[in-house]
Parts: sequence; C-alpha cells; structure tokens
Amino acid sequence: MRGLTRRALFAGSAAGAGAALLPTGPAQAKPNSKPARTCVSYRAGYHFTVPDQWKNDPQRPLWIDGEYHYYYLYNADYLAGGEVGTAWRLATSTDLVSFTDRGIAVPKDTTVNGDVWSGSAVVDSGDTAGFGAGAVLAVVTMSPGGGTDHQAQFLYYSTDGGRTFTNHGTDPVLPSPSAGADFRDPKVIRDEDHDRWVMALAEHNKIGFYHSVDLKSWTYTGGFVKDGIGVLECPDLFRITAADGTGKWVLGVSADGTGSGQPNTYAYWTGSFDGGAFTADSADPQWLDHGWDWYGAVTFEKRDRAGSVDPAARYALGWLNNWAYAHTTPTIDADGFNGTDSIVREITLKKSASGGYYLASRPVTALDSYVSRTVRFGDLTVDGTRLLDYTGISYELTTEVTWSRLTGAGVQLRRSPDGGRHIDAGVWGDYAFLNRRGSVNPDTSGNRQESRSPFDPSAGRVKLRILVDRTSVEMFVDDGRYVHSSEVFPYLVDDRLALFSAGGTAVFRNTVIREFTV
Repeated sequence: MRGLTRRALFAGSAAGAGAALLPTGPAQAKPNSKPARTCVSYRAGYHFTVPDQWKNDPQRPLWIDGEYHYYYLYNADYLAGGEVGTAWRLATSTDLVSFTDRGIAVPKDTTVNGDVWSGSAVVDSGDTAGFGAGAVLAVVTMSPGGGTDHQAQFLYYSTDGGRTFTNHGTDPVLPSPSAGADFRDPKVIRDEDHDRWVMALAEHNKIGFYHSVDLKSWTYTGGFVKDGIGVLECPDLFRITAADGTGKWVLGVSADGTGSGQPNTYAYWTGSFDGGAFTADSADPQWLDHGWDWYGAVTFEKRDRAGSVDPAARYALGWLNNWAYAHTTPTIDADGFNGTDSIVREITLKKSASGGYYLASRPVTALDSYVSRTVRFGDLTVDGTRLLDYTGISYELTTEVTWSRLTGAGVQLRRSPDGGRHIDAGVWGDYAFLNRRGSVNPDTSGNRQESRSPFDPSAGRVKLRILVDRTSVEMFVDDGRYVHSSEVFPYLVDDRLALFSAGGTAVFRNTVIREFTV
C-alpha cells in the first residue's frame, strides 16, 4: 500500500518523532540522528512489535511445517534516515501470540527494481510454477527500475520452507497497464474449482481480478469498483461458512472512509465469487474495525495442530497505525522502533437480525494461555464515576453493563492519578465509542479522536471486552459485533481505572481484569 510514494514517506527523520510524547522525554532529536534512549519503555506487553526500526503492512501468514509464517514490511534503515524502502521480514509462531523473529526473508534493493512492497505468499503444493512441490511463492509489488512512476507485480520463490526467497528474474509477471496507476498489493488464492490461481489487485477505486495456472502469467477477468472510500488498498478475498451452513465469499480492502463519515480501516462486502467476478450482497461496505488504527489488515486460514483448515473461521490482524500520523510514536525514542500490530483475532460469519451476514471478531483463544494474573471485581453498581482498586498499563478488561434507564456508561482507561487524563470507552445513546481525546495520542488534527459504531440502547445491556496495552486500546463490543482499535500514548504513570455511568445507574457484572506475560 502507498507504494507510489513509499520512498518519500520513509525519507527524512524518523528519530525524535515521538520525543514530545514521553512524560520526561529528551529534547527533540535532530534529523537523521539516532534515537535518544530513555529509562522508560513503551514497547507493548503482549502485542506483536517489530524488533527494531520500522514495520508497516502485515502480509498474510502461511501455515508451513506446523507453524505460522508471518511476513511483514520492514525497513532496516528507518532510524538512520539513509537508504529507504521495505523488505519482507519473517516471524514464526505456533499460537499467534508468541512469535520468533527469523530475520529478512525477501530482501530489498537486490535487483534494479529496488524495494519490495505488499503482496502475498502461497504454498505451491502442486508444483504449478515449476520450483518443486511445496515451494513457497511470493507475488509482490515493486516499481520497475526502482522508480516511483508505476507499479507492477513480481515473483519470488523459496525452496527452504519460506525462510529465504530468490527473485524470479527482474521482469514483472504482471506489468503495469500505465504509468502512474495504482496497481499493487496482489492477494493470491487457490481456486480449486477451476484448477488455477486467482489474484485480487488494488487498482485505485477498483479491485481487479486475474487468474493464472502457473503464477507466472496472468489474465484479467473483471473488477469490482467502489468510490467514496478513497484509494482501495491491500485487497482480501476468501470464503467462510456461517453456523447455519451458509457459505459466503468476502471481499475486503483497506480504505479511508473518513471523507464520508466512515472508518479508515478494513471495509468488506459479503457476496459470491465465480472465479472471475465478485458480486456483493450490498453496495455499501461493512467495516471489520471502527477505530482509527487497524490498517493494511489481512485474514488467513485457521488451522488445527494437524494442519486441517476450519471453514467456519479465519484469523485476522492489522497494523496499529494510520498513514495520517505514521511516524508519530514514543516508541522511537524510548525503544528504537516504530511498528506494532493488533492482537490476532478470530473472525466468524454470523447472521444479523435483519437477515444479512457480518463478520464477528474475538481475540485469539491462545491468549488465555498467557494469563499471569486475574483480578475479579464481580458485580459493581455505578452511579457517576467509581474508581477501582487497580493499577496497570497492560491488561484486558471484561464486563457486561446492564441498566434500566441510562444515557451512557463505560470505562475510563489509563486514567491519570489526578483524574484529568483518561481514555473513555463504552456506549452513549445509540452508539458505542472509543474516545482518546483526553489522553496523549498521535492525532494532532483533532479529526480522529473518537470512533463510533451503531448500538441499540433498548437492549439494556452491552458486553465489553477491552485490550489495553502501552500504546493501544482494542474494544470488542457485544461478542465482537463491532471492534474499535486505536493508538494511544498515555503517560506510563497513568495507570488507574474507573467505571462511569450517566443519566442513571448501571451495574457492571462479572467485571474481570487479566494481565498477560508473553
């Protein structure tokens, strides 16, 4: 994504961009200087973070030899401000909570085409490409000649289980139709019904569809056009089955709908796909996350320990950042890196009361294995604000709020000792919300402070599951019907927690806090 201006985005100073966000941080660093280290750490406690330097787009993880291979865009020269652009770095995991760094898998600047951008990798079990059965093939976007005037798709291959890749020449397997066109982020899946590969490709306001028998030569079959949500990026295409047996194809994109009052995350449509064209159930998209910072997201197969695929569920993860303020974070100066991901979440297809289908989300169940402390508050009655006897900066809060008459209710997260700073999350009137305005955060424009999603107050209850970490909050509403993910940079001394209600009394039932050690 953002491939056309990738190098421009990385040019200049990264060091010092977050210094002003530290509670007692150093003075603003000069351009191209090394980060000034502090005695504090903003590195997430249980979310995936890049070991150093920079990361952005996740690449769809693959199941290989009993573990997930997670590739992501990585720039080793980010803090130095020197040579710029991204490679693919690899981390592996068996449970999608704890990851092992494996270093660079697809290097940058080893051909005339420069660095490598987003794409997708597949396991070629049938040796369709001729590199051997089980070879791992990656189709990636690059700019021919290493410039920025146009984009094309190139092929890399691995014969060591996806640990290292070699380029398949320097010519594109899918050339750009015109200079300057948005033509990037290939998502490749296997179409067993037609015994071929299918690619979804981001082409400005269109997702183009292509097919191939060998991953080396591609034929255009059609496209899905959507205006009004900005440039479409990082497409996703998969099939999933609901509990009632209904199967749906899902087309997803990363998009910016803020101009029309919509999220800036992952838009998706349910519908049908015939191998060449996607037909949506509705013209308007749904959104897998309603916060400000869940971008470049990918979904991938859920497998059991034996490697069998679950047709009724998938996993998903996104980049916890936003291109509007991508280089603003205290982790640069405190910890020497910029790049955090959301928790991996499991998504399922559910039928709504109106008869349509939507994707519900919940944190990956393996997170339960890393619980190091549990604090149970039971049922708490709140009329106004109630400060809890708890301090923490990295934890999970679950509760079910009930009421008979109420304007709003929720929690004050990462509250300061004097109560003047906090992040608010809960419901108000006919919407659920996550508001970071009362705490330090990356948005200086003021336009991305509160996120909202629909809520029916007549239900008289709402379930909240909120993941809080050093620089992020992820709120799951009513079993993941809606999710809000946003970056937040509260001072590390802001570790209090309070409950609130407005316009009546609320009961926060079965209120539990869990802490994790990963």
